[in-house]
Parts: sequence; structure tokens; C-alpha cells
Amino acid sequence: MLKIRFEFERETKNTVRFQEVENSAEAEKAVGTLYIQKSVLGDPYPKSVVVTVETEDDDA
Repeated sequence: MLKIRFEFERETKNTVRFQEVENSAEAEKAVGTLYIQKSVLGDPYPKSVVVTVETEDDDA
């Protein structure tokens, strides 16, 4: 399982753009930029989000 933290960067017309926060343990960014539809986030927009990545193998 991988947890990736993103911080608010800016708004676009229909989305909110988040930039991945660098993790000193990782050599490079896993995702970079994340766009989330404004309609999903509600108002006000969060200052940061965390995305959890799991593979099907994680359930075994």
C-alpha cells in the first residue's frame, strides 16, 4: 500500500489541481499532479488530500 499526499496548487475552470508533496524516502514522485473535479470536492476546497494506492495483491 502506498499513501501519497497532495497540497492545493490552484483552481482551473472545472477542477482543483493538487501537487504531490515530495517524500524524502522516495527518489521520485509517484504521481506529480492530481486534478479532482470541483463538484466532487464541495466548497471550500481542502488544502491537502491523501491518495491511497492498493493493488489487488494487498488483499491477499
